[in-house]
Amino acid sequence: MSKQHAAGFVALVEQARAQIKEISISELLEHNQPYVLLDIREDHEWANGHLPEAMHLGKGIIERDIEQTVADTKQKIVLYCGGGYRSALSAHTLQQMGYSNVYSLIGGYREWCERKLPLDVPTAQQ
Repeated sequence: MSKQHAAGFVALVEQARAQIKEISISELLEHNQPYVLLDIREDHEWANGHLPEAMHLGKGIIERDIEQTVADTKQKIVLYCGGGYRSALSAHTLQQMGYSNVYSLIGGYREWCERKLPLDVPTAQQ
């Protein structure tokens, strides 16, 4: 089920997307250089399952905690959320904070699941 987003939110995301880099799931899977994968979804979303090797840093705290999590502002960082909207906004914010190699994952967790790619899911949920 696709969520209908408010027009103002969509406009803000589109402005951010015009200024950031995005990466597709196919490009990510073919990528052979090191990167940090950050899930910026809410805690309950993370707890229900996440991409393998991802670290969790929710959108509500990413600006506060990114420097402790990824100190190198040149490190490649791939952000993902449910569908690529929140991650686009956060990628833009991280760029404003001086991070120069930040990407938003197109399609996010939803597309990852649609492709039936591996997930880390808590044992009770499998």
